[in-house]
Amino acid sequence: MTRTAVGASLAVALLALTSGAAAQQGFEGRVGRFYQDDGWTVYRLGVNRPLAGPIGTTFHGDYFRRVRGAEGALGGVGLDLTAFQGGGGGPYLVAGIGAGLGSAHSQSFSSTWSSWSAGLGYELMPASFLSVGAEGRWRHISLDRREGFEFAAGLSITLGGGRKAPIPAPAPSRAPQSNEDHLPTVTTSLPATPRLGHAARLVDSVVATATEVMGRPYQYGGTGEAGGGFDCSGLIQYAYGHHGVTLPRTSAEQAREGKAVSKNPTRLLPGDLLTFSNRGGPVTHVGLYVGNGRFIHSATRGVQVSLLSVDDPYGRWWWKRWVGVRRIVE
Repeated sequence: MTRTAVGASLAVALLALTSGAAAQQGFEGRVGRFYQDDGWTVYRLGVNRPLAGPIGTTFHGDYFRRVRGAEGALGGVGLDLTAFQGGGGGPYLVAGIGAGLGSAHSQSFSSTWSSWSAGLGYELMPASFLSVGAEGRWRHISLDRREGFEFAAGLSITLGGGRKAPIPAPAPSRAPQSNEDHLPTVTTSLPATPRLGHAARLVDSVVATATEVMGRPYQYGGTGEAGGGFDCSGLIQYAYGHHGVTLPRTSAEQAREGKAVSKNPTRLLPGDLLTFSNRGGPVTHVGLYVGNGRFIHSATRGVQVSLLSVDDPYGRWWWKRWVGVRRIVE
C-alpha cells in the first residue's frame, strides 16, 4: 500500500467519522515526533468541535513514519477529548485513543494496532479564528508494546458553526443579588443603583437584541449583515446600534466609550460593556453584561452566554482576563 493510498484511506475514514457533526468548529493540522526507538515522525489532520462546557472533541487521522530512512509506518484514526481548549488561549488537557494498521519494520500495513495517550497542551490565538500551539503526551501503542513521549505542534482554523445555547430571558434592570450568583464579591461596596425609566427600557432592548442572535458563528470582521456572523465588537455595535446608540467598530475603541466603572461584580448592571485582554495589555475582547454574573459575547464558539466566575471552568478563563467595565447607558 502506497503512502498516497494510506492518506486517501485516512481521509475517507475521517469524513465518515465527522459527517454527522453539526457543530464543527474548525480544522487542525499537527506535525511532531514520537520518541521511541530511533523515533517516528507524526502527521495528524483533524476536525475539532465543542462537546459540553469546557470539553471538546477532535476526530483525526494519523500517520507515523520511522525517521532516518528506517522501514516502518502506521496509519489510523483517533479521537481526542480536550478540556479548556479553544477558550482564547492558554494551557489545556488532552487525552485520546486511536487504532489502525501498520508495521514496525516494513510498509506492509499487515498488523493492527491500538493506542492511548494523555498529556498537556498550550495554545496561542494571534487571531480569533486562528490558534497555534503544541502538545506533549505520553503515548502507548499496542504493536510490540511501544511507548514513549510524543511532542507535536501545529495550528487550528475556526470556520464557525458555533454551538447553540438556550436563549436567556432579558435580564431585569437591577443589580444581581449576591445569593444568586457565584462571583466573589467585595462586601465593602454597595450594589449599583438600578436604572429607571427610558434607560432601563433601552438596556433591556439592547440585551434582548443580542440574545436574539445566539448561536450565530464567530466571523472575523463580522457585523451580522445579511444574517451572517459576528466578531466580539461587531456584536456589541449591532446590539446597541439597533436601538440608536452608535459605537465604534473595534474592541479597543469601544473600551474608551461611556463611563469607566469599578471592576467589581456588585457594581455591574445589565448593558455594561466588559473588556478583556489576553496578556493584560490592550483590550482584545468585549462582552455585554446581561445580569446574574453572565455576559453575552461572540468568541470562537459563536455568540454565546458565559459566566464570569472563578468557580466555573470556562468562566474562570474570562475572569482572569477581565480588565475593565464601561457603562454606555447611565
